[in-house]
Amino acid sequence: MKGPDDPVDHTRTTRPHAGEAMKDNRNMPALVLVGLGVVMFVACLAGFATGNAGVGVVLAILAAVGLLAGGLWLAIAHLRVRRIEERWYAEHPEVIRQAPNS
Repeated sequence: MKGPDDPVDHTRTTRPHAGEAMKDNRNMPALVLVGLGVVMFVACLAGFATGNAGVGVVLAILAAVGLLAGGLWLAIAHLRVRRIEERWYAEHPEVIRQAPNS
C-alpha cells in the first residue's frame, strides 16, 4: 500500500482489502456520513419514542440520506480500489493473483 493512489496491500497480507475503508483516506467523508446517519437514526427512534413524530420523520429522512450517501460513496470507492488492483496485476504479471475476498 502506497497511500490513496494504491490502497491495496499487495505484499504484507493474504487479504489485500482488509481494513480498506480505514486505510484509504478518501473514504473518511463517507465514514463520517455513515456515522452521522447512525446517530440520526438513533435520535429518530428517540423522537418517535417520546411522541415527537415530526422530529422523528425529519431525522429518519436525514438518517436515510446520510446512510445511503455514505454507503454509495464506499461502494464507488471500493470499485475504484478494485480497478487499481486490476491495473497493478496487469503491470505485474509475475505475481500470483490472490483470490478476491470482497
